[in-house]
Amino acid sequence: MSEPTHHEHKIVSPKVYAVIFGLLLVFTATTVGASYLELGTFNAVVALAIAVVKAVLVVLFFMHVKYSSKLTKLTVAAGFFTFIVLITMTLTDYMSRAWGLW
Repeated sequence: MSEPTHHEHKIVSPKVYAVIFGLLLVFTATTVGASYLELGTFNAVVALAIAVVKAVLVVLFFMHVKYSSKLTKLTVAAGFFTFIVLITMTLTDYMSRAWGLW
């Protein structure tokens, strides 16, 4: 009888890590390039969008969530949901205080 918490470990090739690392470098360069653009109120939105994409890549591949159990994926999804709720509440507060100034 096997251990109930035991699961198969996936071996990820170094090529996958190299591709993800390259994508992270591209998104870092995109972040730097976007910082030079004048987007008005969308500067923060673009920066957060790029940061979320980079965070998802790191969590999925470097933290091996892509190959983990459903419970681990649910826990990570709950963390992202909490992050979205906190960002929404913060932006709601920010917009209500600066009403009409932006």
